[in-house]
Amino acid sequence: MTQHPATTDPPRTMSRRGGAKALRLLASLLVLALLASAVSGCSRTATPRPSTPTLRPTPPTPAPTETRVLAYFTRGEKVGVAARFVRVEPTTTALARAAMQALVAGPSDEERQFGLGTAIPQGTRVNGVTIRDKVATVDLSPEFASGGGSLSMLLRVAQVVCTLTQFDDIERVAFALDGEGVPAIGGEGVIVDPPVSRADFEEQLPAILVESPAPGEAVSSPLTVSGSSNVFEATHQLAITDPDGLIIAEKTVTATSGTGTRGSWSETVTFGPVKRDGLGAVIAFELSAKDGSRQNVVEIPVRMTR
Repeated sequence: MTQHPATTDPPRTMSRRGGAKALRLLASLLVLALLASAVSGCSRTATPRPSTPTLRPTPPTPAPTETRVLAYFTRGEKVGVAARFVRVEPTTTALARAAMQALVAGPSDEERQFGLGTAIPQGTRVNGVTIRDKVATVDLSPEFASGGGSLSMLLRVAQVVCTLTQFDDIERVAFALDGEGVPAIGGEGVIVDPPVSRADFEEQLPAILVESPAPGEAVSSPLTVSGSSNVFEATHQLAITDPDGLIIAEKTVTATSGTGTRGSWSETVTFGPVKRDGLGAVIAFELSAKDGSRQNVVEIPVRMTR
């Protein structure tokens, strides 16, 4: 029987394993080469990231603050003053509009008891206030020009002019009704074109106008009293009375001008403690050159506490 030599499988198996290892090694090297190429390419071609711009903070809008403004009402047949605290942006336009809103709203019940009134017709609305070159144009609803005789028309225009010209940025006032500029107000024809100033309504101002304190305000010592006047030799008197009506301070005041020309004045008065809480008064008056009697008396009720 013929014998065939035995085959040797192990060497063939070893050859396959070695080839597989070689292929895996080659594949690994290829992957590494491709990764290195990719990284190198990225480093050469990558676009630099833009830097984040520095943002400047937006200037904050002025926050509404509480500001004291005046509304010029009437006291008898002259102009009188009341104070209001409004919370608006601290700009002249915003303050002027707020003061006008307070004016057309009229005096409070207590202020009416103190003698204040108004010649502005009920229902009058403020459409807007604009300011340019120290001239304020106030746009009012047509009710403002309705009804009333010559005194009422003069007083209501004077109220508006005084209320707006309390601000340093306003010297004159022009009028519009529902957006249309008008040369005169009412059937009595109070001329308002060209724009008018406070000096145009001297006849509607009292000889002594107290603008601070206003009726009903709380006061304490030392108290600064201020306003304007048109009196003989620019001199008048101040007296402070307590809730019992007793005089607790007196002072002579000299305005910046007088005897036919209105001047401003401000005086600080000191007084001792009052015996009880209640309404005292700031009284301004002129002494008659003829007999020394009081004339042009203005009495402002004020709140006092112990």
